[in-house]
Amino acid sequence: MSFVHLHVHTEYSLLDGACRIRDLAKRAKELGQTALAVTDHGVMYGAVAFYRACVAEGIRPIIGCEVYVAPRSRFDKEHGTDSAYSHLILLCKNDVGYRNLCYLVSCGFTEGFYVKPRIDWRLLSEHAEGLVCLSGCVAGYIPRHIIDNDYEAAKAKALELRDLFGEDFFLELQDHGMSEEHTAASGLRRISRETGIPLAVTNDAHYINKEDAHNQDVLMCIQTGRTVDDPDRMQFTSQELYLKSEAEMREIFPNDAAALDATGEIAGRCQYDFEFGHYHLPEFALPEGETDSFAYLSRLCAEGYARRYGEGTPEMAGQLRYELDMIHRMGFVDYFLIVWDFVRFAKDSGIPVGPGRGSAAGSMVSYTLGITDVDPVRYSLFFERFLNPERVSMPDIDMDFCVRRRGEVIDYVNRKYGADHV
Repeated sequence: MSFVHLHVHTEYSLLDGACRIRDLAKRAKELGQTALAVTDHGVMYGAVAFYRACVAEGIRPIIGCEVYVAPRSRFDKEHGTDSAYSHLILLCKNDVGYRNLCYLVSCGFTEGFYVKPRIDWRLLSEHAEGLVCLSGCVAGYIPRHIIDNDYEAAKAKALELRDLFGEDFFLELQDHGMSEEHTAASGLRRISRETGIPLAVTNDAHYINKEDAHNQDVLMCIQTGRTVDDPDRMQFTSQELYLKSEAEMREIFPNDAAALDATGEIAGRCQYDFEFGHYHLPEFALPEGETDSFAYLSRLCAEGYARRYGEGTPEMAGQLRYELDMIHRMGFVDYFLIVWDFVRFAKDSGIPVGPGRGSAAGSMVSYTLGITDVDPVRYSLFFERFLNPERVSMPDIDMDFCVRRRGEVIDYVNRKYGADHV
């Protein structure tokens, strides 16, 4: 097994990580790496860019996060006490793990934010499936308690996490030349001997090359409002937080071959891939007695056609059939029904609705459904500007509702589909 970096901070660890994603994957490839993880501080919004960059370089991307864990509940936000958060590394093994990690990170912001976006141990215990867990840097709960001479608390937490993650929990060894890391490593090795919990070596990469340490220092100064010539500024005392080669890592840890190899084993377990180019659209709830969305949409359009055009012309009827066929083939039937439904609600409720704007006004389907009130036939508007097989993005129906009552439309959609889906 070869060594894999599992603790990496990109530019999305704002004002802390100095690894440009566009250069990070290239450097990993130059170093002969076959896989690479992203573990930004408390966030995941660099994950897609990281994934694409790694795939482009033939590197296996591992999606993860270094989460902040609250000392008590994530809902406790008392000055001083609850800002003493700890760090923990979580990596996605599969789709379930990715969903769980997204949920944890989101809750960190929506429920636990206090200084940082924080989760808590209880939330983690409810959403641990599909994740690999590493104990973190010296700011992790377990290393921190070892450093503070509370070995029993550190060991108890290690056992708790082993019970939670099983064979997917690892004690994380780091050595950037800092004395605290040596103290932590001694205790971590002891816990491993006494419990059988495996060790894994990581390097806390905040920049790509060793000479980039100054750039990271500048970022930290910006973050803390200090200058680089301030001796009391927050700064790393090591210049070893860069993306090291496997040879460098094995030289630093000559007696930890198994812990180095464990990173490759972990990488092998992490097989989550993003799925691009596939829409996950909501389904329209058909009225009682209706069983086919396309048949229902076609009937609504036929009724609207009669209202708007009367008998019309064969060319106009053909245009409507053409548009319906295109909408059906591209999978947007329910999308049109959903928009039709909430526009109908607004109009039936006396809420002013705009006549339609943008490319959607070129659709006869939109016009016959009453979504728009601009006749595309009269004004010779092109449907293909709105929807065609070559368009790579979602069709965009721009709607305007009365500023005083548009909240009622949003409330209607919330009631119909559930607030957690809107």
